[in-house]
Amino acid sequence: MRAPTRTTAVVYGRLQSRELRLAAARNRVAGLQVMTMEQLACRLGGGFRRPIDDEALRKALQTALADTALGELDKIKLLPGMVDACVGTLRKVWTARIDLANAGDHPRLASLAALEGAVLAGLPPGMKRPGELVDAALSRIRHAPTVLGCIDVHGMTEMEPCWRPLLSELAAVTAVRWHAGPRFVPHWLAGTGVKVLTAEPTTPGRETVSAASALHEALEAIRWARRLIASGEAYPREIAIASTSPSEFDDHFLALRADANMDLHFVHGIKVTASREGQAAAALADILLRGLTQRRFRRFVALAQAPDGPFAGFSGSWLKILPADAPLSSEQSWQKLVAGLPAHSWPDGADMTVRLREILRLLHLGHSGADAAGTALLRGRALAIWKKALAAGPAASLDLTLQEMREDDGFEACESVIWLPAAHLAAAPRPFVRLLGLNSSRWPRRQSEDRLLSDHIVPRETLEPLAVSEADRRDFETILRTATRQVVLSYARRDGEGRLLGLSSLLHAMPTPIYLRRHRRADHAFSESDRLAARPEEFATAAQAVSALRCWTGWWKTDLTANDGRVRAEHPVVLAALDRRQSASSLSLMLRNPLGFVWRYGMKLKAPELSEEPLVLDAREFGNLVHAVLDLALQVTVAQQASGHPVDISAAVAAALAKVRSNWEAAHPVPPDFIWNRTLANVGELAWQALMLTHRHAAGWMSFSEVAFGGVEPKTVAALPWDPAREVIVPKTPFRVGGYIDRLDLEIGNARAIVVDYKTGKARKDFVLDGGKELQRCLYAFAVKALLDPAVVVAPSLLYLRVQHSMPMADPGAALAALQKYLNIARVSLVAGNAVPGIDAAGTYDDLAFALPANAAASYNRRKQQAVSDLLGDATLIWEAE
Repeated sequence: MRAPTRTTAVVYGRLQSRELRLAAARNRVAGLQVMTMEQLACRLGGGFRRPIDDEALRKALQTALADTALGELDKIKLLPGMVDACVGTLRKVWTARIDLANAGDHPRLASLAALEGAVLAGLPPGMKRPGELVDAALSRIRHAPTVLGCIDVHGMTEMEPCWRPLLSELAAVTAVRWHAGPRFVPHWLAGTGVKVLTAEPTTPGRETVSAASALHEALEAIRWARRLIASGEAYPREIAIASTSPSEFDDHFLALRADANMDLHFVHGIKVTASREGQAAAALADILLRGLTQRRFRRFVALAQAPDGPFAGFSGSWLKILPADAPLSSEQSWQKLVAGLPAHSWPDGADMTVRLREILRLLHLGHSGADAAGTALLRGRALAIWKKALAAGPAASLDLTLQEMREDDGFEACESVIWLPAAHLAAAPRPFVRLLGLNSSRWPRRQSEDRLLSDHIVPRETLEPLAVSEADRRDFETILRTATRQVVLSYARRDGEGRLLGLSSLLHAMPTPIYLRRHRRADHAFSESDRLAARPEEFATAAQAVSALRCWTGWWKTDLTANDGRVRAEHPVVLAALDRRQSASSLSLMLRNPLGFVWRYGMKLKAPELSEEPLVLDAREFGNLVHAVLDLALQVTVAQQASGHPVDISAAVAAALAKVRSNWEAAHPVPPDFIWNRTLANVGELAWQALMLTHRHAAGWMSFSEVAFGGVEPKTVAALPWDPAREVIVPKTPFRVGGYIDRLDLEIGNARAIVVDYKTGKARKDFVLDGGKELQRCLYAFAVKALLDPAVVVAPSLLYLRVQHSMPMADPGAALAALQKYLNIARVSLVAGNAVPGIDAAGTYDDLAFALPANAAASYNRRKQQAVSDLLGDATLIWEAE
């Protein structure tokens, strides 16, 4: 049997290669080998030669940049992006076949020559530059008819200068055909002996459309592709969507592809961070570069699960050992946490403390330990991604490197709708084409200088014979000449920031644009949500739409609706919130904002944590810090007094401040060091002033701080004047109260008591209940009487630390009697279902204001104000109480 005739197809890019191979298989063609020009030179040159691949080049560059003296490039050689710049420059130099050592006397050429030498020394022996591959192939040119057979060059409009001599010599010993079709034919082919095969251009239908933005362009492209497939006009393999800069649209298409449930193949690959394994690598990079916090740790744990991974053997609920509210943003806080973990605290009884300590050690290595941390903590494809990222750039910029890395998306290119760069589509045309991004400066793109070899060092024409702008124009003309059925040209009116964009000069001779509105009704929907948007009558009957419309219209009415907090009477969530143990702050919230009370204590809503590293402490956190220092400092002074030593308030404050600082940094986010130190100094000063003002010099008094009552857990083991587990019920109400009294001074025998509540905010004029904002004095005074003796004389007061002003309450009994009435009225109103926004809703200190309509204080609350007052009735009287 006669052996098949050998032929070689030279292609541009992976897509064209796959399509030619598939066509050959379908047509039962034998003896065809499909390769790039680089692979052809390797095949003919023999000797296990191979081209320099990007991964090997990046690894060699990493080592060479670190170890090689580069003269004027030494200052920037370790910066992020340097590896990418060097890869691009060296590729251009090699394809243009420029000898850096003899190209001129500029210092930059000497630096790059030294770098090139170090890179070549670090590459595997078989990897050769394009010029070296050409020389090896030319030395064996006589074997070309046998090794390669007839050579067909497909889909190209240009070829790099380094390959041209080889192609010319090949034409002298075997048949070489340049399949140009309707494409541009480069002038240098004349006289080479290469046979050029041309064809008449196609005449597809042309259409120009104007979209609102890049996202709108992508959305309309998916709709267009779906319509072609659903109507039977085209198969997926016949449809292509392209642009000169696909990265601008990649995120849009990735999201729309999932929504459309369509096989859309990214020819240029998708970002590795779009996969779970890529996200695991990104999570680890985030920790090593920015520090370990609880939020970052939880994210990494969720993504790094593997049968043989670092958390194998940990129970499913082991993360419960981490304190929910602690940011754990320092290495000391993690060490303190692990040191305090008893063996019995681990779920399922499996003590993983030793393994957790080792994992935390690796996570605290920083970017200098990236290789060790990745090897120990990542597995499978995540580890492979990590290794590639370390080879592609410095560890200090791992996050940026991972964002730029790409991988195959797993779809079959020859049977799917494809999204690809225009250059690849020009080489492998399809019948139905949609071109995106036809705006000025985007198509064609502007020519820019090489990042390392500027024009004054090596002329642009020498380094890049085909300018990128000219290449874009050729690709555009090629696509128009090779698409057989339809070409849709799309441009955006505005960019992502709302700026107007100009038209590409390539559109001047094209059909008049069709204006597409951003929210137009789609002719053919690409997803379920798009279908419902195109059929508003159908969507209007959906439960979700009915609820949303009712809510929206309810917000704009002046009367109250179910969307304003009205619930059925005796709702179990409301009753549960009312029956819990209350505090002064929860009762204040109930009186001044019933809706906020139900959200926080009934539905357990919490404000989101917006930052792990605040610039400054907010007012609430600052107050808590002051209270913690005062608590410990008072305990120190009490111990000094009990031991007979003179009371040293300054020393007590300093000791308390040091201990609180350590505990606070382990459990809370803190500002930058300079601001944090200033904050602590301010806290120490306020604490010293507070203790100086409240210190009892006379004998016969006992002092207590952060005194627990009403069933709350004591903060310390210090002695208390009563049993903290005893219930405290506000007289003539069903409310149980509990909390912590900031400071309590008791006279021996319990004849008199002084209750002090510290305030770190601004002092205000004298008041009793202040509209329900301040309930501490009367409630704490009652609690002291209830727990000690009704006959004890209690003097409650507020102490404003910043101005050293004390505000005593003259008659706490009368204040309590008034408060009883207000509490009962508010409870009856809430039980009736009136959980509506009160006077404090969307106020300065309403941390749940995000759950209200936008700008609620200026619009929504004002519209509903009269209706709220009418509904609550007497429950609003507290708002006017002094």
